Amino acid sequence: MSKRDELIAKYADDLRNKCKMNPDMALLTKVTIGCGPAIYNADSETVAASDPEEIERVKKNFLMKKLGLADSPKLGEAIDAVVDTYGKSERNKYRAVVYYMLTKHFGKEGVYK
Repeated sequence: MSKRDELIAKYADDLRNKCKMNPDMALLTKVTIGCGPAIYNADSETVAASDPEEIERVKKNFLMKKLGLADSPKLGEAIDAVVDTYGKSERNKYRAVVYYMLTKHFGKEGVYK
């Protein structure tokens, strides 16, 4: 099993157990691949949900650039909803899991086809 496959399995486990979602494994794999080398770095593999700069980066670099969404209050609300679903007290909010949930939230699965 490759390192990426191990990470995808870990992300799927988080989605099932912490977020109470049944993951679409094909989409989760594509979102994980889309994260690039960030998933292999301890600092960048997680989203610091309490850091306003990090939230702004997720909004600009993922929601607006990758998913093609227009800037609006709905983007911040969606990030808040995903963080709530993951669990505010959950220390490690994996970037791939957060991006997966945001992709599903906005119905933007087509970006990864």
